[in-house]
Amino acid sequence: MAETVIPDDLLALLRSVDTPTVCNAIEVVQGKRGFNRFTRGTMQHSKPGDPATVGFARTAKISGLAPPNEPADVIRARRMDYFRSMAGGGGPTAAVVEDVDYPNCIAGWWGEVHVAVHKGLGLAGAVTNGVMRDLDVIDEGFPVLAGSIGPSHAFVHVVEIGTPVNVMGMRVAQDELIHADRHGALVIPDEVIPELKTAIETVVSCEAIVLEPARAPGFNIEKLEEAWARFEAART
Repeated sequence: MAETVIPDDLLALLRSVDTPTVCNAIEVVQGKRGFNRFTRGTMQHSKPGDPATVGFARTAKISGLAPPNEPADVIRARRMDYFRSMAGGGGPTAAVVEDVDYPNCIAGWWGEVHVAVHKGLGLAGAVTNGVMRDLDVIDEGFPVLAGSIGPSHAFVHVVEIGTPVNVMGMRVAQDELIHADRHGALVIPDEVIPELKTAIETVVSCEAIVLEPARAPGFNIEKLEEAWARFEAART
């Protein structure tokens, strides 16, 4: 995949807005509704209210329901290869890890140790359909969006590195750009990036057409009808 560069002003904007706003903005760029490269279902966020995770995906697959059937030295070597892969790529980066045991995941890959390690390697956060734990002691500044919360690491081991993954219905390839917060995660298509900043600003300004009068004193149905007509004319 050709290297994609995010302008600094767009990166700052993406980190400041929520994932639903980005989802709407992608549809503005595409000129239609129906964008569907996002997670399904309710996920758990390690630090609700933290800024969004924005990064190029570093992908992997794990399993933990049963012990691995490969030699221990192979498993150990693959884990270190996993860390090498996570440390690679052009920044910013984010881990996107599929637990292949879903929906029966029990292995808490994302806990105090792995959060500290991945943060130290320079990643911005993690998205997984699997389990996170150690919520009271994991480092600040590394949000984890997970399928569930649990107490155990079980028999967790890495099974694939750098391959396409499926996290809660969101398919992600290595180095694709993702955006994630407490609402879920999505893939930002390369082709929308040049127009995405303007589209986000358009979404925010269009919503303000209704939000400003709705939050002002004296709001009533007549003012709503007037504002909504302008809103409908302006939005995608």
